Amino acid sequence: MKTTEPTRTTEPMPDGASTRRPSTGSGHIGRLTAVTMGIGAVAALVLAALVFGGATEPVITGVVLVAFAVAWWAYAVLSTRRTDQPQRWARVPAVVMGVLGIASLVLRPTAEAMSALGWVWPIGLVALAVWMIVQSRRSLHSWSRRAVLYPIFTLMVVGGLGGAYETVREAQDRSTFAMPGQLVDVGGHRLHIHCTGTGSPTVVLEGGLGEPATMMEGWIAPAVASTTRVCVYDRAGRGWSDPAPESQDGLAVVADLHTLLERHGEVGPFVLAGHSSGGVYAQAYAATYPDDVAGLVLLDSQPADALTRLPDYPAFYAGFRKATGVMPSASRFGLMRLISTTVAGSLPDHDRAEERAFLSTASHNRSLRDELLALPSAMDRARSLTTLGAKPLVVVSAQKDAQTGWLPLQDELALLSTNSDHRVLDDVDHASLTEDEAAAEISSRAVTDVVQSLR
Repeated sequence: MKTTEPTRTTEPMPDGASTRRPSTGSGHIGRLTAVTMGIGAVAALVLAALVFGGATEPVITGVVLVAFAVAWWAYAVLSTRRTDQPQRWARVPAVVMGVLGIASLVLRPTAEAMSALGWVWPIGLVALAVWMIVQSRRSLHSWSRRAVLYPIFTLMVVGGLGGAYETVREAQDRSTFAMPGQLVDVGGHRLHIHCTGTGSPTVVLEGGLGEPATMMEGWIAPAVASTTRVCVYDRAGRGWSDPAPESQDGLAVVADLHTLLERHGEVGPFVLAGHSSGGVYAQAYAATYPDDVAGLVLLDSQPADALTRLPDYPAFYAGFRKATGVMPSASRFGLMRLISTTVAGSLPDHDRAEERAFLSTASHNRSLRDELLALPSAMDRARSLTTLGAKPLVVVSAQKDAQTGWLPLQDELALLSTNSDHRVLDDVDHASLTEDEAAAEISSRAVTDVVQSLR
C-alpha cells in the first residue's frame, strides 16, 4: 500500500545549503536561544549591580559567571527536550563558567592571584568562544545564531583580547615607571612614601578618595619642597603600596600613617594638607594624634558631615559604592584603562601617564571600593576634631560647580581654629586644586603660608 510523506517546508541553511525541517522547530529554537541568553544577561546585571552591588571582586565575578552558567545549562536542557535542534554543546560553557564562578565565590582569590591568572584566562576565553562558534554552526540552524549567539561570541573574543592586552600593559607599566621613595612595613603590609626638600616643619600631603600619591606629587609636592620637607604617600592598596591584609576602617588608615611616619624617621609635629577626602583623613589624624599636628591645610576638603548634611551626597555615595564593586572586574578586561584615557586634567606628562596606569588596574579599583566602604568611619573620627586651638589652618574652597550645601560646611571648617584663613576661589573647581597647574599653585601657596607662619 502506498503511503504519502507529510508535506514539509524547505528552509535555507545559513551557509547557502538547504535542508528539510519543520519550520516551526526552527522558529522555536530561535525564541529559546534569545530568551535564555537574554535572561542570563539580565540576571548577571541585576546580581552584579543591585543584589550584590558594591561587593568584592570575587563575589561580583562569581555571581556573574554562575548566572551565565545557569543560562547555558538551561539552553542545553530545554533545546534538547523541547526543540528538534538540541544544543548539547552548551553544557560545556555551563560547566566551565559554573566551576569558575563557584571557585571565585568560595576561594575569594586575592588581587595578586587574579593578576597572575591574567596570563591564562584570556587565552582560555578566546579558545572557548572559537569552540562554541564551531559547535553552534554544526547544530543550530536558525536566525538566532547570527542575531544572538554571534554577538555573545564576539564579546567573549573581544573580552579575551582586552584581558590579554591589560595584562601585558600592566607588566609594561611596572617596568616603565620607577617607584620613587621607599616601601615601609607598617605591620603586615608595606606603604610607599616619598619625601623631598629640607626644612621644618615637615608637610604630609593626603590625596583624595582612591587617589595615588601621583596626584599630589605632580604640582604641589615640588612647589612645597622648595620651602620645606614634604612627604607624599600611598594609602594601602593605592599606587605603590601593598593592599592591607584585611579590611580597614578609618582608624586603621590613620594608624597606618602614624606608623609610616615614625618608622620612616620623620620628625613631627607635621603640617597635614588634604584634598577632598584626604581632608577627612587629615582631620581624623589631628583628632587621633593632636600632638603630632602643627597645622592643617584643607583643600576643598570633604566635610565630615557630608552624609548627613549634604542633600545630594547620600544618593551619590550609594550609587558610587555599587559602581566600585563592578570596576575591578571591568579592569580585568581593560575597560578602566579605556576610560582612564579620557580623564581630564593637566598634571605633568609623566605624572599623568603614571596616574592613568594606576587607575586602570583591578588592584587600584579594589582599593577604591574598600576605601569608599570605610570612608564613613573616617568621617566619624574626623567629626571628633572640634578644635585646633590656635594652630594655623587654611581652608581653600572651590566655588565652581560646588554641590548644594558644600560652601556653608566649608565655612564651618574654618572655625576649627582661632588662627584660620578661608580662601574661596570663584573660578576653580574641585579637581583643579591638584590637577591644574595654576590652581595647584594656589594650593601650594596655602601650604607654604602655614609653614611660614610656624616659623
